Amino acid sequence: MPHLTADVPVDPSAPEARDWLIEELSKPEYAAAQPNLFDRLSQQFFDWLGRLFQPGESVPTDWVPVAIVAAVILAIVVALLVWGVPRLNRRSTALSGLFGDDDTRSADELREASDRSAAAGDWTAAIRDRFRAIARSLTERTVVFVSPGTTAHDFAERAADAFPDARLRLADAARMFDGVRYLGAEGTAEEYRHLAALDDELDARTPARLEAVSEESHA
Repeated sequence: MPHLTADVPVDPSAPEARDWLIEELSKPEYAAAQPNLFDRLSQQFFDWLGRLFQPGESVPTDWVPVAIVAAVILAIVVALLVWGVPRLNRRSTALSGLFGDDDTRSADELREASDRSAAAGDWTAAIRDRFRAIARSLTERTVVFVSPGTTAHDFAERAADAFPDARLRLADAARMFDGVRYLGAEGTAEEYRHLAALDDELDARTPARLEAVSEESHA
């Protein structure tokens, strides 16, 4: 009889069964089996991806974000094919070397250095930095593209296309720069004033034309 009593199924009341279930589910092994945030997000993503390839009313709505992203990418590609990135390329080269030197100073910084040298009577340095300031300024304004391999005379010829009436003065400026930079010539106050006046004039003027994008082949 005791044996038969032990085999009788347990028949708890409803509150007892609920308490037992809560107690059982609160054990660590059940908590560890619950999906974490990453699992839930991953499942939601794959559910959304699956709906894209299933017929139904939800397909057009689910395709909206995909269509928007595709349209934006297509617009960017078309813009690059039509207009290219000349100004971005030109702007990046504005901080590259100038006429054989790894000089990354801006046009204003070069002008300040030139003025300091002129005030100290160092006309050679003043001429060198002022001519670089002219080149840097036109590069920053995307008027002329200047790469590290561009020579002073090459720059002067191309800048003259943007300022035709300054062609002779630009050629003289290039000659002065080459003289003090490569030929060991001593600069003079008159040459410095010529460069300073030319720089100020070009900086205040609107160019007749901008250099064509194809000129990037000079890089």
